[in-house]
Amino acid sequence: MRLLSVNVGRPRPNPWMSADLTGIDKRPVDGPVAVSDPGPRGTGAVGLAGDRVHNTKHHGGADQAVYAYAREDLDLWETGLGRPLHNGVFGENLTTTGLDVNASLIGDRWRVGQDVILEVSCFRIPCGTFQGWLRQTGWMRTFTQAGKPGAYLRVIAEGRMSAGDPVEIIHRPDHEVTVSLAFRAMTREPDLLPQLLAAEALPQDIKKMVRKRLP
Repeated sequence: MRLLSVNVGRPRPNPWMSADLTGIDKRPVDGPVAVSDPGPRGTGAVGLAGDRVHNTKHHGGADQAVYAYAREDLDLWETGLGRPLHNGVFGENLTTTGLDVNASLIGDRWRVGQDVILEVSCFRIPCGTFQGWLRQTGWMRTFTQAGKPGAYLRVIAEGRMSAGDPVEIIHRPDHEVTVSLAFRAMTREPDLLPQLLAAEALPQDIKKMVRKRLP
């Protein structure tokens, strides 16, 4: 398990949403990148130096500090979409290989390189910017139905990481709530919602939504 690339966003106009700019255009960078806890949502800060979000209401902050997506899943999307997809094209900060990101448990902790420790916190929900960026009609529905959302991670221990760094799972919580299961529960399989309460590491705002939806 390792990082194929570490990807940082380039601000670009966002004609698909109300925000003027978007950071979804992420590209692999050379050399080590500093990783730190960005603090609460609302400032635009994320976990990687040189990156930021521009829709500060719904993105960024400690629970969405870093976004990871597996190269293996990008390869499947390449086949389905019939076009090449470069590392970072889904807006992910980390493109991984050898790691089933969607099968990660909420609360898993990854050591990346020597110093960085990240904790799996939640899933990605597709938005209009994502759909417009890929120029794919119906993309939000297609992405949701596939159940491969990728994982947001918190920064537990700060440091630096680079393409090629090994990824090691150093802690697994005592439950069975995966990233994929949590995503499916919150989108198209509400019967799964009760299971999510076992995942203590889920962000508080998601826990509140789960409790509101339960009878």
